[in-house]
Amino acid sequence: MGNRWRGEVMLVVEGQHHRMRLTLGALAELEEDLGETSLMALVQRFETGGFSTRDVLALLVAGLRGGGTMMDPDQLAGAEIEGGPMRAAQAAAELLARAFTVSS
Repeated sequence: MGNRWRGEVMLVVEGQHHRMRLTLGALAELEEDLGETSLMALVQRFETGGFSTRDVLALLVAGLRGGGTMMDPDQLAGAEIEGGPMRAAQAAAELLARAFTVSS
């Protein structure tokens, strides 16, 4: 299980558990990959439901890299994700939410 206070989310890819996390570097990479001008624009894109499958894929790749797993988008796109597309989208949403949660 990932440490939610560190913003971690777990994802099972090809039967292996991976810890994902959106570090500052991963967020910067994600902004560039998705062509967004700010973090808030990126968050709003997901909050309003205006995201695509490509967006989910980019977010998961950034989260995997932030968690220490180097995986390119093509590799992840062809991989089996436990729980399928719905789990992938849920994990992407959790990543964003946890990246901006302030712990006390």
